Amino acid sequence: MLPAEGHLLRIFIGENDKHEGMPLYEWIVRRAKAENLAGATVVRGLEGFGASSRIHTAKILRLSEDLPIIVEIVDTLEKIEAFIPILDEVVHEGLATVENVQIRFYKSRKSPA
Repeated sequence: MLPAEGHLLRIFIGENDKHEGMPLYEWIVRRAKAENLAGATVVRGLEGFGASSRIHTAKILRLSEDLPIIVEIVDTLEKIEAFIPILDEVVHEGLATVENVQIRFYKSRKSPA
């Protein structure tokens, strides 16, 4: 169960970023699950740039570019704040933001007991 007031952690990284031999976004999702965070979603961007000011795009002739990836995690502020130092150790280039969110529902397909 999540409270009505939660927090959204957004992590902006590159598609080619790796940690422990796997895509960084995949590692983040698995680590978030291991830390019992409420859930995580990975979104692949079509185009973007970051601190390096280099544009990453999915144009037809450049499909292999390092596209932007956003990992979004919603949970309580306490759990988000506890997870950020873990991210800080593995994200070498990127951005993380935290914002307030209103949680309207958090459901599972599991049938009631």
